Amino acid sequence: MPKVAVVHDWFNCIAGSEKVVKEIMHCFPEADVFSLVDHLSAQERESLGIRKPIKTSFINRLPFQKRFRNYLPLMPMAIEQFDLRPYDIIISSSHAFGKGVLTSAEQLHLTYVHTPIRYAWDMYQEYLEQEKLGWGIKSATIRSALHYIRMWDRSTADRPDVYMGNSGYVANRIKKTYNRDAHVVYPPCDVHKMTVQHKKDDFFLAAGRLVPYKRFDMVVDAMKQLPDQKLVLIGDGPEMQKIKEKAGDNVKILGYQSDEVMHDHMRRAKAFVFAAVEDFGIMPVEAQACGTPVVGINRGGVAETVVDRKTGILFDEQTVDTLASAMQTVADLPRDYFDADDIRRHAEKFSREKFRGNLMRIVETSRRQWTQETAIGEAKTESLPKSLPLEEAK
Repeated sequence: MPKVAVVHDWFNCIAGSEKVVKEIMHCFPEADVFSLVDHLSAQERESLGIRKPIKTSFINRLPFQKRFRNYLPLMPMAIEQFDLRPYDIIISSSHAFGKGVLTSAEQLHLTYVHTPIRYAWDMYQEYLEQEKLGWGIKSATIRSALHYIRMWDRSTADRPDVYMGNSGYVANRIKKTYNRDAHVVYPPCDVHKMTVQHKKDDFFLAAGRLVPYKRFDMVVDAMKQLPDQKLVLIGDGPEMQKIKEKAGDNVKILGYQSDEVMHDHMRRAKAFVFAAVEDFGIMPVEAQACGTPVVGINRGGVAETVVDRKTGILFDEQTVDTLASAMQTVADLPRDYFDADDIRRHAEKFSREKFRGNLMRIVETSRRQWTQETAIGEAKTESLPKSLPLEEAK
């Protein structure tokens, strides 16, 4: 059996990328796990199927761990310090630095890219604006650090043998950023935890972390154009106060809620509203697993997970008017227009079982191909003379 190592950028919570690691560990339960930082409890590690201690970098031993991202400029060097020589296969889970580990020609490295580093590449300007880094010494320092990270990130593009992206949208960004082709392997969704409710209540649902790029401000503004409609908003984050100030009487803000409350609202909502351009977007898939249609933007991962007029309504421009129009379309459609069971069946294409099958197929195919190519390379080497006479070598 090949010896496998799994590399993940950092473990500071359990979110979407960590759930991908969980499924990788299901496929390779004996794998050793490497990460720049590990802040998980023993119970959280166990929930991810990690049976052994996580091998961490020196960054995990530096002070001020609550702000470990301040050590970003050190992370390229730190990820390169992992000694992966004992392993035959390396699978990196990367939204930042994981794909940059050092491997040899005798090892197969597959990387699952959640996204190229967004704040260093396509969201660079948005990040600077959000952090109010227009000018000054701090701005210059951050810009310089991100420039260095960009250069390092691009220089590591050829290190993985095989790329996987979590959507066609991300695969296109991988091609743009690294000039590498990528297999599309959609991330796992726990559709088995969702149940369908056929009779929907009379409200729209929006949910997620209240941060600028999620565009909850646009959602509540759209509700001002729909005074006869109701919206329930679940989530918390730095934009909470701004959202509260914008929200009208037809918007009910519940703040943070448990998964049980979230899924109950997903089952009952007449539509789930999602205005963000995401790399994939797990919540729209969860809503569809509940038999609930999605109102989503026709960009990013949502354009791949929602079928217009069959499992939801897609709108083309990220504006208040286009969103309000799409929501009004749902409100005007007959209650039985969307078939909850058909929507659920569509969501099952993104199940964790599908993820495992696709991952293993790519690993096995890549290993077989890599083994054949290695054997051919060795055969060619053996056919060459061991050494050349000095006069021929000149």
